[in-house]
Amino acid sequence: MSEATTQQHGNITLREERVLPSGEREFMLDVRTSDLEVNMGPQHPATHGVMRILIRTDGELVTGAQPHLGYLHRCAEKIGENVEWLQYLPYTDRYDYLAAMNNNLGYSMAVEALMPMEIPRRAEMIRVICAELNRIGSHLIMFGTYGMDLGAFTPFLYAFREREWMMALFEKICGARLTYSYIRIGGVFNDAPPGWLQEVEHFCDVFEEKHKEYVDLLMLNHIFVKRTAHVGVIRPDLGLDFGLTGPMLRASGIDFDLRRDMPYSVYGEMAAEGAFRVVTGRGEKGTLGDCWDRFYVRVMEMIESIKIVRWCLANIEDGPVIGDVPKVLKVPPGEAYVGIENPRGELGHYVVSDGGKVAKRCRVRGPSFCNLAVLEAIMPGTLLADSIAIIGSTDVVIGETDR
Repeated sequence: MSEATTQQHGNITLREERVLPSGEREFMLDVRTSDLEVNMGPQHPATHGVMRILIRTDGELVTGAQPHLGYLHRCAEKIGENVEWLQYLPYTDRYDYLAAMNNNLGYSMAVEALMPMEIPRRAEMIRVICAELNRIGSHLIMFGTYGMDLGAFTPFLYAFREREWMMALFEKICGARLTYSYIRIGGVFNDAPPGWLQEVEHFCDVFEEKHKEYVDLLMLNHIFVKRTAHVGVIRPDLGLDFGLTGPMLRASGIDFDLRRDMPYSVYGEMAAEGAFRVVTGRGEKGTLGDCWDRFYVRVMEMIESIKIVRWCLANIEDGPVIGDVPKVLKVPPGEAYVGIENPRGELGHYVVSDGGKVAKRCRVRGPSFCNLAVLEAIMPGTLLADSIAIIGSTDVVIGETDR
């Protein structure tokens, strides 16, 4: 045995340990390594938009993740303080462009909170029907794209089969398929055309049958469950600490839904009658609050939306569809905040009026922006291959994170 010697070659240290009987020297390697930074985005198929996530890895193990936003910033709030109240409505379509009806509703209700205005009951019913149909369409996109993220292409085609029908219904009632500007301050732009409500009812009948295919095809698929169960777990206390809302929070077992707990429009009547239930995660396939639970909540929420639409169809009455709104709208001085249950969580509008035609302040709380923050807490310690599953489970829409 000879005295150990060391030799330095860049980041590698050769430390001599002993001399073998053959006379050869045996060295041990001391290799100094550092974490590798991997950029996911801004153009990446798994980020669902122009967003960059800086991931640090130690081999296959993720040691850190930091979302970088701003690639789609369009100054929506500043625009809301420079155009008239009604002129801002089309801009709300572009936050979460998969839930434009809900965006229209949230902004309109915030402005209406400052005005002594009564919304016609028929308009309230049509608003809720459109909002819930749009929720179904948004969740169908999540269903299809999340399957593609994890290697399953067929569910995407199934999801678009029903989503196309939903978009056709919207096209018949307002002429648009993606950005609608249909729900207006005071009600809705126009009444449902003849036969539209009957077609919506037929859609509900068919969708309930097709929903079984979604459950069997992907949600209960053995490979899909293995990829999502026990992955990206958000504990209930962590979800509350990060201000998560919507399916992201309910998947962690927190039983909270604005439609029931802080009711608006006609949701309070439905909740009193038990017309729908709030879906929460149960840790059925893995750990409570994992990726599978977040997927489960969204898939099952679609059936609850069908129940809400059916309630509206059963209770809708004839009458006007918009209140007495002047063409040149001046909102009384004051401030108001209204939060509604969007497909991705609480969409809040805070508006301030000084009595003029333009908002003095227009602030938007986008749920996707808040939901993304938790990635920094849940991704460290996971495998790099699971990053796609975790990011996809947030169901982020980049237009809503930047605004």
